[in-house]
Amino acid sequence: MEQIEFFDIPSPCVGVCEADNRGYCKGCLRSRDERLQWLNFTDAKKVDVIRLCKQRKRRRQLALMKAYKQQVLTARSEANAQFEFDPPQD
Repeated sequence: MEQIEFFDIPSPCVGVCEADNRGYCKGCLRSRDERLQWLNFTDAKKVDVIRLCKQRKRRRQLALMKAYKQQVLTARSEANAQFEFDPPQD
């Protein structure tokens, strides 16, 4: 038996309670239904919801990192375009 089965599973709520454009809480990343039904869920369902929230968090972090990387590459490209790096023509 895992230790998690011995104790109540606390809500992943962090007190932000504001939905993003996809309907997930910006704080805990639960869907509206997951937030509303939390107290009715079995422990197994709560564990599954927490797993989904962690997965959503990783995806969001990856998307943010990709967007940041693209921003940096675009800025570098624009900065490099301001300079002439071709050797002078004879």
